[in-house]
Amino acid sequence: MENKRSTIIDLLNSSVEKYAKNPFLWEKFTTEFTPTTYLETRTQAQEIAAGLLSLGVKNGEKIALLSEGRNAWIISELGILYTGAANVPLSIKLEESNDLVFRIVHSESKIVFVSGGQLKKIRTIAALLPDVWHVVVLDDQPAYDDREMPLSQLVKLGKEFLLKNPDAITERSKTIDPDDLATISYTSGTTADPKGVMLTHRNYTANVEQALSLMSIPPEFRTLIILPLDHCFAHVAGFYSFMASGASVATVQTGKTGMETLKNIPVNIKEIKPDLLLSVPALAKNFRKNIISGIHAKGPVITRLFNFAMDMAYEYNKEGHNKGEGLQALKKPLMMLFDKILFAKVREGFGGKLQYFIGGGALLDIDLQRFFYAVGMPMFQGYGLSEATPIISSNGQKRHKLGSSGYLVQPMELKIRDDAGNELPNYQKGEITIRGENVMKGYYRNEKSTDETIKNGWLHTGDMGYMDDDGFLYVLGRFKSLLIASDGEKYSPEGIEEALVENSYFIDQVVLHNNQNPYTTALVVPNKEALKRYVHRKQPELSWDSPEAKSLALTKLQREINEYRKGGKHQGMFPERWLPAAVAVLPEPFTEQNGLVNSTMKVIRGKVEERYADRITALYEPNGKEIDNQANREAL
Repeated sequence: MENKRSTIIDLLNSSVEKYAKNPFLWEKFTTEFTPTTYLETRTQAQEIAAGLLSLGVKNGEKIALLSEGRNAWIISELGILYTGAANVPLSIKLEESNDLVFRIVHSESKIVFVSGGQLKKIRTIAALLPDVWHVVVLDDQPAYDDREMPLSQLVKLGKEFLLKNPDAITERSKTIDPDDLATISYTSGTTADPKGVMLTHRNYTANVEQALSLMSIPPEFRTLIILPLDHCFAHVAGFYSFMASGASVATVQTGKTGMETLKNIPVNIKEIKPDLLLSVPALAKNFRKNIISGIHAKGPVITRLFNFAMDMAYEYNKEGHNKGEGLQALKKPLMMLFDKILFAKVREGFGGKLQYFIGGGALLDIDLQRFFYAVGMPMFQGYGLSEATPIISSNGQKRHKLGSSGYLVQPMELKIRDDAGNELPNYQKGEITIRGENVMKGYYRNEKSTDETIKNGWLHTGDMGYMDDDGFLYVLGRFKSLLIASDGEKYSPEGIEEALVENSYFIDQVVLHNNQNPYTTALVVPNKEALKRYVHRKQPELSWDSPEAKSLALTKLQREINEYRKGGKHQGMFPERWLPAAVAVLPEPFTEQNGLVNSTMKVIRGKVEERYADRITALYEPNGKEIDNQANREAL
């Protein structure tokens, strides 16, 4: 990427010049992964672009894309970009028609690209989309509704158009400016309507350059993208950074159901043998669970040996940057032996070539980081948000401190500010604000939110953190999701919530609440199966539906929370007055389907509080602190 302010089209052209014959995309259509080279990728993208030009697509128009991750997703986006139009990537997890309708209508999309697997959703809402001229279906169908056409027909139109207008694509791509829109990604905000993050061509190419200041990707590297492609973390850290480096990207084989696709992930990882994987905390926890159950399955002797080796590795590795220092150096020969006989076998499950993960999305707790570091596949925590295209900082192989969010991408400025906007010194916590070419253009058709978020060119992230003297950033949670005690003291709930979930089999999700109230309360999603087993173990004669069984289960939940109070095994971890004094047990988990979790699996606090407002109110009433109450028994 030689010229300084390049477009995504410049990035692709420059990579095709250098790496024409290298595989860029891998997809498993039947029994094995097959490659598509850089040159083939560009040719296919240009045929789609030519098809769109033949339909009259103009610069600056919006085209929505709803599909599982696959070659056609990436090639369609590149085709859209070649015409000077912008892609509006949509999450396949959007179930409710109104979510899809809002995004397609609000973005003023004129065309929708959709996979066969998602077509039903578009057909259901077709009548509500009068401004959509065409629906391009990525997979051939037995029959088509009005306005629908298969991708194969669009490509055929494109080839015919190119025969008559061989220079049309080159001419059109010359008119694309680095500051033109490339994508509008809708965030699942905590407010009523999602906000459309406008990212330009230059936002992307700048963030690729910035990302490559933290990590080097040799051309022979491969990754399997297990995150949704509509997310800009997968875009930048995945296919655009790999494209800039001549490396290659595989997508997960799509199953008939979401569950089947998930089951393909471990199989595909072994087939592709990735050098690098992108992850989010929900996936990391899943991987760890599978590794541990694989070890348990080998019997008590191996399990004990593994636990012993892990404990020693934790002591030896410390925070990564100070690994093997002092007397720990004496353990090196033993660590090498454990690596050979135990950890190397664990890595085989990930294809055997995986050098590291990069963790994005929410914060990855330190125990997870230490676990993957110990088995020799570090999960380096990064930090970013869609409004920053998204990468702001990351740990990497060369420099890392476990527990931090890494050091900053270059070039970019970062300031930590207090409530009044003043810059704070190192180690003082405040709001993270950044300035650089990766800062979004704004929110689409939403000036008010844009002005609140970008002030004098500085992006106010809404996240709280601090810098240390070595240039590492520590992110502590949402600046705006701080809880406020009745005396005005502010504190972040996230550490307490994570600890309650991590340290208890009986608690699956927690949201704490305190808005200048006399005490903190908790909304708890219990692990009902674990509670049923507990009750059965304690009193086998009790039926789960009996009031006695429910009381026993609720008392157990209360005891789990009391472990953080004086005399409990986790006492002193958090100030007692921040711990929940009253608990509402909820009947269902927070999910994307019920609108309480966003696409990066973060719980949307505002929506949870809104939905359970009456339960929260009840917790502050007389007897609100009694966990064994009617509402909680009914929730179980």
